Amino acid sequence: MNINERDYVRSIDRAFAVLRAFDADRPNPTLAQLADATELSRPAVRRILLTLRELGFVTDAAGRWCLTARVLTLGEHYSAATSLVQAAMPHLVRIAERTRESASLGVLDDGWVIYAARVPVRRIMSINVAVGTRVPAYATSMGRALLAWQPESTIAEALDTVPLTPLTPRTMTDPAALRTELATVREQGFALAYGELEDGLISMAAPVRDNSGAVVGVLASSTSTGRSTPARFRAEVAPTLCAHADRLSTELGHSPNI
Repeated sequence: MNINERDYVRSIDRAFAVLRAFDADRPNPTLAQLADATELSRPAVRRILLTLRELGFVTDAAGRWCLTARVLTLGEHYSAATSLVQAAMPHLVRIAERTRESASLGVLDDGWVIYAARVPVRRIMSINVAVGTRVPAYATSMGRALLAWQPESTIAEALDTVPLTPLTPRTMTDPAALRTELATVREQGFALAYGELEDGLISMAAPVRDNSGAVVGVLASSTSTGRSTPARFRAEVAPTLCAHADRLSTELGHSPNI
C-alpha cells in the first residue's frame, strides 16, 4: 500500500470491488453471488448495493442486481479528461481506414488491459469488445506491448495479479516463456498474439510513449484467421500500426533521440 493506512478509505475499495464483480459471467448476480465474488460479508455487500442504487449506478429486481447506464458516465468522464484518448482517436480512425480492421487504444491496469478507446469496423463477425472492456495482459498483444518496457517489479506484479490460466490451447502461461516473449517484443518494437485470448484471434499492438519515454498506452489492431494469417497480418499491418504509435508518441512529447 502506497498511502498511510489511516488515509485509505476501505469503504471505497469495497464499493469498487462490488462494481468490478459485475462481469460477463455475472451480469445479473444475486447478493450472495456478489458476496462470494468479493469475499465480503453479505450485510456489507447489501449496504454497498443500496448505496449504489441510491446513487443510480445499480438497480435490482426479483433478488438480482444489475448495473445501470450511469456506470458508462465514468468512462465518458475519463475519455473527456484524458489527453491520451483525445490524441489517439485520429490515429485509430486512420489505422482502421488503412487496415479495414478495428483499431483500439489500450492502457495497463495492474495485470489487465483496459480498452480506453476503440474504432470498430462493421463486419458480420467481429470481436465483441467495447470501451472499458478488460482483458488479461499475459494473453494479449496489448498487454505484452504494455509490459515489455516496464520495470521488472511491474512485470512481476502484473503476472502475479491475474492467474495465468489457459484461455485456449495456445495460451502462453509459463512465466519464463512470457518473459522471453516480452524480450522479443522489445527487440521487434511491437507484439503479435495469435489464438491465445480467443481461438482464431490475431492481434497486434505497438507502444505509445509520453515525454519521459514511459510506455503509457498501446495502439492495437485485430483480425481473425478467417480474414488473414499471422504472417500476412504482421506484414500488412505492423508498418502502419508502428508508424501511428510513433507519431502519437511524438505528439505526446516523446523524442526518441533523448
